[in-house]
Parts: sequence; C-alpha cells; structure tokens
Amino acid sequence: MPLSPTTNARLDHALATGQRDHRLPSVAAGLVRGGELVWSGAVGTVDGRATGAPVDADTQFRMGSITKTFVGVAVMRLRDEGRLDLSDRFGVHVPGSHLDDVTIEQLLSHAAGVQAETASDWWERTPGGNWDHLVNSGVGTRFRSGRRFHYSNTGYAALGRLLEVVRERPWFDVVRDELLEPLGMTRTTLRPTGAAAQGFAVHPFADVLLPEPEHDAGAMAPAGQLWTTVGDLSRWAALLGGHVADILSPETLAEMVEPHHVVDEPGQPWLGSHGLGWQVWNVDGARSAGHGGSMPGFLASLRVHLDADGGAGPVGAPGDGVVLFTNTTASKVLKDLPKELLRTMRELEPAPVTPWVASGSSDVLELAGMWHWGPAVETARFVGEHLVLGEPGTGRGSRFARAGDDEWVGLDGYYTGEPLRVLRRGDGTVSHLDLATFRFTRTPYDPEADVPGGVDERGWA
Repeated sequence: MPLSPTTNARLDHALATGQRDHRLPSVAAGLVRGGELVWSGAVGTVDGRATGAPVDADTQFRMGSITKTFVGVAVMRLRDEGRLDLSDRFGVHVPGSHLDDVTIEQLLSHAAGVQAETASDWWERTPGGNWDHLVNSGVGTRFRSGRRFHYSNTGYAALGRLLEVVRERPWFDVVRDELLEPLGMTRTTLRPTGAAAQGFAVHPFADVLLPEPEHDAGAMAPAGQLWTTVGDLSRWAALLGGHVADILSPETLAEMVEPHHVVDEPGQPWLGSHGLGWQVWNVDGARSAGHGGSMPGFLASLRVHLDADGGAGPVGAPGDGVVLFTNTTASKVLKDLPKELLRTMRELEPAPVTPWVASGSSDVLELAGMWHWGPAVETARFVGEHLVLGEPGTGRGSRFARAGDDEWVGLDGYYTGEPLRVLRRGDGTVSHLDLATFRFTRTPYDPEADVPGGVDERGWA
C-alpha cells in the first residue's frame, strides 16, 4: 500500500536534508512494509557532479558487509539440507588452514576468534588473491574460539570458501542461483553493471572529492563486495521481515536472528548482538535485525523491525524496514538517518490494525484459568493457537505450542523447548500440568495431584 503524499514529502525532505548536512555525493533509500517497497528516494548524482546523471532506486551502490548476510543464508540452507552441521569444525569441510578447529556456527556469529582483517595489504583497496593465497598469508585466530564476539572479515571469506567446496561452484554463483534469482534481485552483482555510483572520499575540511578504487577482492569478496540497488535490497529486507518465500523456513530465519553473542563495547550498555549472519539490536524495547556495510567510497544500511513493538518510539508493523546507501567513505549518516526515515513512516502512517475475531476452540477451556506452582499463582490463557502461562518476558512466563495430544512445547525464555504435559485422572478430567518436572495444580500443593516430595498429611495450618 503506497504512502500518502504528505508522508512522501516528509521523507523526501528528510533525505535531502541528510544529503546536505552530511555532505554526501549522493544518497538513496527505501522503506519496506508488508513485504513491499512503499517509498524510495534519492538525492545527488552518480559522479558527484551537479551535471551528472541523477541516482535513483535502480542505481547500484556497493553494499559492503551486508554481503555477509547472503553468505550466511546460503550456509544455513546447506545446514537445512543436511549437508553440514553448525557444530562441524571448519576443517572437516575445508581442511588445511589455521581455522581447522573453529566451528561453522562460530564463524557465522563472529565468535570464532578469527583475526578481523587479512595478514597482507589493506584488502578493501587492493586486488585480492584466491583462497590458497589467503591461507598462505597466515590468517589465523586472535582469541580462543567461542570466547567472545570479534568481528571478522576473514571469517566470512572462510564461509565463502565453504560454500564453494560444498556446492562445488563459485560462492557468488551459489548466491545468485539460490537467492538472487528466486527473489528477482537482478540488479545485485559481484561487480558494478549498468547505472552505478562512483565511490568517493569527501575531504573533511573542503568541498572536494577523491575517487576511491574498485576491484575484485578475490577470496575476501564474500566479506563485502556485492553491489545492489534500493529496489533489489528492499526484497532482501522483505525476506528478513518474514516474507521468506521458498528461500528459508520461518524457523531457520528465527534461529538466525536470535542473539548469539553480545557486542561488548567498554562503558556502553549491551544494545547490540550478533546472530547467524545478521546483526541484532534491542533498543528501548524495540527488536530489530539487519546489517551495516562499508567499503572505500560507500556506506550502506539495512534494518528491519522484528515485531510491532516500537519501544519508546511509534508502533509500526512487524517487518517495517529501511535500506540506505551513500557513496562516501566516512560519515555519521548511518547513525541517525535510517532510523529517522523509519520513525517518520511509523509516525505518519500507523500500521493497519487487524480486527480481533473469535478464533479459538472451546476444547482448551479446561486448561485456562488459575494454576499454582507450589504457593505461587499463575494464569493460563490462550492467544491464537498458543497456550500462554504467566507473562512472557517476565519471570518464567512463556508461550507454548501444541506438540500432540496433551503435549505442548515452550517457545519463550526459560521454558524454550521444554515440554508441558497435561496429566488426567481416570475419568479423563485434567488433574495437573507437568512442566519440565514442575507440577502446576488447581489448588496450592493439591495432595491428589502427585506432587513430587509429597504433601505433609497435616495440610495447611
């Protein structure tokens, strides 16, 4: 559903102001809602000159490290096919490097302790060699694997090589065939094609530009080489927002955006973490995922809200997302402008409200109501198909999904993955609930409910 002219005007103005205030040769951005690109805007020209061709939603920019998210999804598809396990050592599939003992999961979540950059020249500004060249340069680890988060470009070069070995073809061919073509991302390429922005450095003290180099990074390309457009990356944002088509299962996507390792910055609160290929944030109660990108001459951002909770800001819809590109090497524009665009849409265009309708089943009423865990009181209610015990996010509150007759499984917090069983009396009525060995009874310590440890025969006094 397109946005209103008033909202479009506000967004266009915010983008133009950002381009001027941050001194950007050009900037292009888009907003996604409901799996669709609902707004796009662009300011500036492809060559930084006032007389140059204007940029638009089909102009290519370098996405930088957003490339890693494509590599991550391609690796997870291998896992889902049974071709590898996340706990596998890298050397099982790609032997012969100093990374043999780190796991695939650790590489995906930047927890393998692998050095951040290459051991040779500044890879972002120089042509790269092949995998053997990278291995022979002495790439290894800086920390014990699994100890901590340590962002690693070379770790994603290793994952790109993993794709090549297991799929038996170049990593970009895997990404193109399995991800880009099914999603219609025809303008996402390994090198620039068609209308593409020139990368620049902007002088910090004068209004002059310096062109930045562009090259094939070789084995390091999976860490940040892809080029794309606002139109194309909006489709990738839609996938992150839950419109997975046949690319991933919803369960695998949810696994990828779970926080695996916090990004620990001294003196700063833990607001960010890293999942499996995706960066994850929790700011003012608003959970989002995506990735940033930078290469000489380019900056990029992709960010998608994972739920409708706007935290301290306006409430929108799950899957509301923003993509933004600019062709400058260094700027603070990514800190504020993408969030401002997303906030503006949510303020001026509240997400449609789905009316409540009665959709439950009366056969669950025997489980609803008050239960007791010892003397503690908990309430069971049904929201959609889920049994909700307590308040998810508070204490041990959790949602449960039906797993069979009288069998449920936890979805949140302490009880994630844990079984909840409904125990019945001989006449078929519900006696009590067994939640991971904890007994929930209709009255505190019901002596007829087989409470572990028994109930003092003297009863309450």
